[in-house]
Amino acid sequence: MIRAVIVDFDDTLCMTEAASFDLENEVLAQMGRPPMSREVHLATWGEKLLDAMPHRSPGLDLDRFAELFPILNQKYLADGRLDVIPPENLRALDRLVLSGRTVTLLTSRTGPEVAHLLEPDHLLASRVTGAYHQDNTRFHKPDPRVFDELLAETGLRPEQCVYVGDSPGDAVAAGGAGIRFVACLQSGVRRLDDFDPRHVTATVDTFPEIVPVIESL
Repeated sequence: MIRAVIVDFDDTLCMTEAASFDLENEVLAQMGRPPMSREVHLATWGEKLLDAMPHRSPGLDLDRFAELFPILNQKYLADGRLDVIPPENLRALDRLVLSGRTVTLLTSRTGPEVAHLLEPDHLLASRVTGAYHQDNTRFHKPDPRVFDELLAETGLRPEQCVYVGDSPGDAVAAGGAGIRFVACLQSGVRRLDDFDPRHVTATVDTFPEIVPVIESL
């Protein structure tokens, strides 16, 4: 039986790429720079922000961008323009919890980038037991050892877990760890043929579809 559903956050539980595109372009506008194209943003999506920005905006003053970005990022969060989880996805999490399964986040974000998601008054508080991120795991996706801390701390075996994510790196990490993987294609950023089929147990077009898929495993 599947006892734990491990969920990626960006473009899986929450559609992040489009909002991030707007946010980063607004920072560029504050710096008097032309906007990047959506094509460039998609091509570099998944890279660390400060690694990607020189490709998204060649010649960018990275230090200045790094100063301005957190300020506008907080404004986007406060205005409800970033990290907004659709109600139907929250209901899907509720169904998983009611079925007796634990739900845990595993993301490539840093600790400060997930801190607001773990606040006691956040919508995820009653649904998610914790989060594993760059600052509390020794290894990072696509390294399969990214699951080491989660498995050690929960006592779960890989065959008791499912990882739901949106990227080929998510699939490689899960497959290497012996964890079943469900590819969520809702964001449209990736297609099924981007994934190595050896690592994909199932595919869903929208996040709520994971509930019957997991019940069937």
